[in-house]
Amino acid sequence: MTPPWTAADIPDQSGKTFVITGANSGLGRAAAAAVAGAGGRVILACRNTAKGDAAAREMTGDVIVRRLDVADLASVREFAAETEQVDVLINNAGVMATPEGRTADGFETQFGTNFLGHFALTGLLLPKITGRVVSLSSLAHLMGRIDLADPNWLQRRYSRWPAYGQSKLADLMFAYELHRRLKASGSEVRSLAAHPGLARTELHTHTDSVQSALIAAFTGVGQSAAMGALPVLYAATAPDAASGAYFGPGGPGEVRGFPRPAFSTPAARNLQMAADLWAMAEELTGVSFLSPAPVGSAAVPVAGAPSSRSLAVGGAVGAGALLATAALVAARRRR
Repeated sequence: MTPPWTAADIPDQSGKTFVITGANSGLGRAAAAAVAGAGGRVILACRNTAKGDAAAREMTGDVIVRRLDVADLASVREFAAETEQVDVLINNAGVMATPEGRTADGFETQFGTNFLGHFALTGLLLPKITGRVVSLSSLAHLMGRIDLADPNWLQRRYSRWPAYGQSKLADLMFAYELHRRLKASGSEVRSLAAHPGLARTELHTHTDSVQSALIAAFTGVGQSAAMGALPVLYAATAPDAASGAYFGPGGPGEVRGFPRPAFSTPAARNLQMAADLWAMAEELTGVSFLSPAPVGSAAVPVAGAPSSRSLAVGGAVGAGALLATAALVAARRRR
């Protein structure tokens, strides 16, 4: 039996530069510490640089802190302009189930922070990226639906959990579509995705007090941030982590455990929706790249599609997703 993959299995990363957004806490902080410990140069891209400095002081290795607010396209552009060569970009920063709000550019907070900011950052940095782009999705992508007519909840009554699900489905669709376009263009850069299962982080503290308490109690049965970061680290560093792959915890329902290929919904692999989402993101952010889609991109396969194995475990993943979202539903009912 193959032993589980852990942070101790990260290959030597000497000479490589990583940009990790939201690396001052939670999954980003755990991933940054592990990469720096393996010899990599890590840029903690944080909105709050004071917290970033505090996190950096507890890490060993080559770690620097730079300001980046992915909820502000001006900040994204400034960061990208000042960044030189990057080997690996980890799009980690995010918020979850926030009260209704707007980013600096007028986007719905979760869609703007979790997806649009990282879309723009990836596009602006792509000419400087030599290795991989890793995008963070979530089990919540299973309940996501992209509303192309009203992605920013301007015409509908805002609902925080559907908004969160939409943003994480968008992240996964972006990772897949980026893979297809990179491959079709002949690029060697890999695009991968990962999710942490249920991890004990500070993500829930962006909600209101009642929902924060409910989610904190539920995620208390989950795994540590260090364990939740393992799928991200595998996607970012494992030599055999192929472009177009999606990784998550290997336990029942992908809630906890060591990294393994993750299940994704048919919606995440919808080619037309992915193309439409990409076009919309370009229009909203003003950042255009790999567009129009290179010839042949639609024929490039992605991982996570149904197979004999995924069909066999699909029920378990679905059950895990229901378990993982039970607290979300309960919290929603308490609104």
